[in-house]
This record gives sequence, structure tokens and C-alpha cells, in this order.
Amino acid sequence: MTTGYEKPATESASDEAAYALDRRTVAAILYAVDVDDRDKLVELMEPLHPADIADLLEQINAYDRARLIRLYDKEFDGDILSELDEAIREEVIGVLRPDVLADAVREMESDDVVDLLEDLEEPQQEAILRALEDSERVAAEQALSYPENSAGRLMQREVVMAPEHWSVGQAIDFMRANDDLPEQFYHVVLVDPRLKPVAQVTLGKLMATRREVALRDIAEDEFHTIPVDQDEEDVAYAFNQYHLISAPVVDADGRLVGVITIDDAMVVLDEEHEEDILRLAGVSDDSSISDSVAATSRRRLPWLAVNLCTAICASLVISQFEASIDQLVALAVLMPIVASMGGNAGTQSLTVAVRALATRDLTGANVLRVIRRELLVGMLNGICFAIVMGVVGMLWFHSPLLGVVIGAALVVNMIIAGFVGTVIPVVLDRLGADPALASGTFVTTTTDVMGFFLFLGLASVVLL
Repeated sequence: MTTGYEKPATESASDEAAYALDRRTVAAILYAVDVDDRDKLVELMEPLHPADIADLLEQINAYDRARLIRLYDKEFDGDILSELDEAIREEVIGVLRPDVLADAVREMESDDVVDLLEDLEEPQQEAILRALEDSERVAAEQALSYPENSAGRLMQREVVMAPEHWSVGQAIDFMRANDDLPEQFYHVVLVDPRLKPVAQVTLGKLMATRREVALRDIAEDEFHTIPVDQDEEDVAYAFNQYHLISAPVVDADGRLVGVITIDDAMVVLDEEHEEDILRLAGVSDDSSISDSVAATSRRRLPWLAVNLCTAICASLVISQFEASIDQLVALAVLMPIVASMGGNAGTQSLTVAVRALATRDLTGANVLRVIRRELLVGMLNGICFAIVMGVVGMLWFHSPLLGVVIGAALVVNMIIAGFVGTVIPVVLDRLGADPALASGTFVTTTTDVMGFFLFLGLASVVLL
């Protein structure tokens, strides 16, 4: 089956455009929408993966998106909804006819239904809940009762389980006779009479073993259960740390209530990485390229305002050395270099520290060693650039002392940058604040203020 991907024969599979939607396919789809040709639209969309259809809907404008959805109509399925960016999912649901939405939701796994519901307003939540079967609705409502961003919200209710005393043959016969198995699963969870998970068996081991062998004899050596109220970040960390494929979820009494699979855990990891990147830039973590101009501006404005305040602080430091700058214009030319180099060095240390905190590689046991390393790195890099700028200062302004001043200021500011770039996120993390959100402002302000103060202060003492 074709996929609609654009990959010229001359390009390797690793090319960044290897999995991009074919521009000609997109153009043909939009043309079919323009001429109201539903048969052609279905023909063009049928080979596409749901993730590609979601990408297409995210890339076109709201007017074309609404027309495409209405024309595609009952072909729209739940897999597309689950792949859509949260920023436009609510808009798409508003366009879908109620019966089409109901059919799409019924096709979704329980964890995807919960993921869909938790981002919607109450009227739309109720509309989707009404479309579910009674048992599915009760399961979704129970999942929504768990804390936000917890394992209970992340898990799927569909679990393949078997009594711990069963044999391989009994398990295989049970699965063949059962029409309600999940579409994808990786383990059979073994439970005791109280429905508490005690082990799990991989499907590969199950299919490769003789029928008379007891399931407990081929259970995995490593077995982890996830508390239903555990934070999803901790769940994703456990999957990544222990190389889990799936893990049963248990309630406060240790009874099996669901299962989390690796695809759900990887979504959380991806969201956390994206969130850290956006917050380091002072951008809201729910920002999207699909957002309107007004919404984007409103989200970015507060942090730009904070940056304006910090820039004013740096300007106040400069204002204290007006007389020095008036006497030696070269100071005005060179001082942005000291602040800029410190800011960049601080951002490098900050990025490494925030990532290490997120992966739990930076702990109380090694924090002093990491700080010492960043101080030494800052000093070595500072010396290298101090030599370069020292020579530039002497050749450009014919002043050896000016070269010495800017070199010394560079060394000290880059040492400070390495220190604050590591210490500030660690301190914020200890205080319970998100280091990715607040660290950048503190680090930039510190390196700017210290850079200006060091350079202008040394110049005032040495040169004037």
C-alpha cells in the first residue's frame, strides 16, 4: 500500500523530507475539495496513514480544513482524532457531524478516548460520552476521576490477563475465542484470585512454548507494576530506564485496573522534551503553529515583558559608567561582546543542566562535580576567547591595556556563566519550580549584568 510520502529516488531514507507529505498529493486533495468531488477525495486519502491525515489537517487553513472534513464525512475515523494536535482537535470535533464523531470515538482505545476528553470543554465531553457504550462511558468517567497527568489517565482499560495457574494452551485458546482483545498488546498479565498482577508473559515467549507448559514457568524475570496515581513523568522515566514494553497499572489495593504500553510512555517523553524546549525559549508549552496571531501574541507577551525588565536592569548598570563611556568610546563598542559571550555560555550550561534534571542524571550525588566541570569549562573557553579579544582590542584600538581588560572580563564572566547556568536550574528544581521555565531569564540577566559591570568597572579602574 502506498503512503503518500514524498521520497525521491536520489534521496536517502534519512533525508529530512523522507516522510513529508507529497506536495502533489496535497494539491490534488485540496482540488478535490474545491470541486466537491468526494469519490476522488476518498481515493486520495485512503492510502494515507492517520498520522499523515492529521498532519494535512494541521497544515491547511481553517476554511479548507472545515470543507475537507465535511466532504470526507463518515470516512473520518478515531485514529485521525488521536493523532491530531490538541490545538486544532477541538475545532475539528466542532466540524464533525455528531453521528460521525460518535462512530469515530467508538473505534478508539480507552486511553485515546480519555486523552481526547481531557482537553475538551464540558459540552463536547458530554457529547462524546453519550456516544460511548455504557461500559466504555463508565470506564472513561472513572479514568477522568484520576489526577491529571497520572498513570490512571494514561493507561488503557483493555488488558489481556490470565490466572497464574493456566498453561500456555489454555491462554492461547482463551485469546482465540475472545473477540474483545485489544488491537495491539505485548504481554499476557498473570493475576492471582484477588486480581493482583504477579507476573507477565511476552507474546513471543507464549507462541514459542509448548501448550502444556505453565505460564508462570515462562514469565519474565523483571516485573514492574505502576500505581494508578503515579505521575506520568515518572511512568515515562520507568519505561525508559528499565526498557519496558508494557506494564500493568494497579489501584491502591494492588488490583489490576489497566495497562500502559510503550507508545503511550514515549508520547509523554516527547511532550516533556517539547515542553522543555518551549519553556527554555519563554514560550507557552501549549503553543502550536496552528495558533492564531492573537493567541500566539498573548502567550508570548508576558515573558517578553519579563525580558524587558531584565534588560532595563542591565541598562541601569551601564548608566553607572556613563562618564567612562564618554571618555573612551571603545567601551561602548566592545561591551556587548562580553555580555553576549557570557549569555551564550550560560545558555549552554543551562541547557545541559535542565536536560540532565529531566532525565534524573543530575542529582545531589554528582551536582558538585558537574558544577566544578562547568566552572573549568567556562575558564578554559574564557581564556581562549580572552586571547582572541585581547589581540583584537590591541590591533583595533591600539591599546594593550584595553585588550587585557576585555580578556579578563571575558574569563570571569564565562566562569560566572558556567556556574549560574548549572546552579540556578538545580536550585529552582529543589524549590519545586520548573527549571526550564524560569532559569533562562535569571541566567541571562546575571551574565548581562555581570558582563557589563566587570568590563566597565575594570576599564574605569585600569584605563581611566
